[in-house]
Parts: sequence; C-alpha cells; structure tokens
Amino acid sequence: MRLTGLAAVGPFFALRTEAAPEAPAEAPGEYLPLGEEAVRARVETVAGRLGTEDRRVAASVAYQGIAGRLLSVALGSAVLSGEVPDLGRLRWHPARTAPDDLWLPGPTALPGTAADPAGAIREHVLRGPLADLHELTRTVVPVSGRLLWGNAASSLAGSLRVLHAWCRDRGRPQDAARALDLARAVLADPLLHGTGTLVPGPAPRSAPSFVRSTCCLYYRVLPGGMCGDCVLRHAPPRVR
Repeated sequence: MRLTGLAAVGPFFALRTEAAPEAPAEAPGEYLPLGEEAVRARVETVAGRLGTEDRRVAASVAYQGIAGRLLSVALGSAVLSGEVPDLGRLRWHPARTAPDDLWLPGPTALPGTAADPAGAIREHVLRGPLADLHELTRTVVPVSGRLLWGNAASSLAGSLRVLHAWCRDRGRPQDAARALDLARAVLADPLLHGTGTLVPGPAPRSAPSFVRSTCCLYYRVLPGGMCGDCVLRHAPPRVR
C-alpha cells in the first residue's frame, strides 16, 4: 500500500513508511509504540512547548495532536485511495512534529475496507489506537474522557476542512463530497456523537465548520485565547 501521495494534502496527512529517519540533535530518541511511555513523553514535551504546568492542558493538546494525525491519515487515504491503512504497527516519536512524528513500516490496507471505509475508520482507528491512547492519556493525567473524544471530533473536522479544500482546489468535487460523507459517518459514532455539530458552509458544496460541545482547555494557556470551534466562543452569553 502506497501512502506517499497523502503528503501533498499537508503535513498532518503525511506518514513515513520507509526506514526510520535519523534523529536530529533537537529531537533525539527512538520511535516508540503508541504506549504509556510515549504518552508520558509527549505530555511533557507539549507542556514545555506551551509553557504550562497544567498537565491536563498538556494532555488534552497532546491527545488532540495525535488524533489529528491518525484521523487525517485514515480519512485522506480512504478518500484518495479507497483504502484505510492498518495502523497496528505504527510508531510514534513524542519529540517530533508532523510529518516526522509517525512511522509505519511496510503499510498494508485493512482487508475489506474499500466497501465500508467509514466503518473501518470507526472500528480500527477510533476503537483501535485512539481508544487505546484515550485510556493511556487518562492513566497518565486525570483528564475528562468526554473532553478527549471532543478533541478527536474536532481533529476530524479539521482534517475534513483541509482535505475538502484541497480536493475542491484541484477540481475533484467528487472526492470533496466523499470526504464530507465519510467524516459525517465517523462523527456519528457513539464515541463522538454529541461532542460537536457540523455547521453547513456558506456556499453550496463548501466545507462545513464545526462547533464543539466540549472544551479542550487551551484557553488556560493563553487567557482569552480560544480555538475556532471553541464551545466558549459559540455558547450563548448566559452559558459563557
């Protein structure tokens, strides 16, 4: 299975599949399985980059980042190739950023995913590595489980916007529509249901925006700073 074409969409869609790249001096260390060691290291890395001692914020942002990576790869591959890669042997470098943080040697497609790619993403990504990371993150830092699933939904919506725009800009409206349909089907999964709402775009066939019903806690790092889909930004005044 070839995934090199995904990099054209953007760095979050890129996935290294050749031999593990050499570690630069600023990010030494090895690629690790998506386990507790990697999660602890990533939370500490994110906390340092954000300049915060609040580990709940760091854990939230760390989870949202890896969710965005996995869902971008899965959604992009499903739309552009009709297949979803098996991420079971995925390795993660907690100190690196996209596109150099993930390595999947010898990628293969999940069997039978061409017939139901949305089902494959739900079963083998949401309920696979993302569910495992959800549990591990909460083991490392006591953070709301619903918050983390909201982060995953927000990440999927962000992946959709990037992929949808990329397809439309290249005269591929059918792929853009397919991306929207797949994202909607994945967001309907019980794990993500109710964590936010897709709001129709301003023009026909334009990508929808997303409004969360949970908060990622990023506002605690930068007072007044809110994400574009933040529940605090869009809530009625009395809820704020």
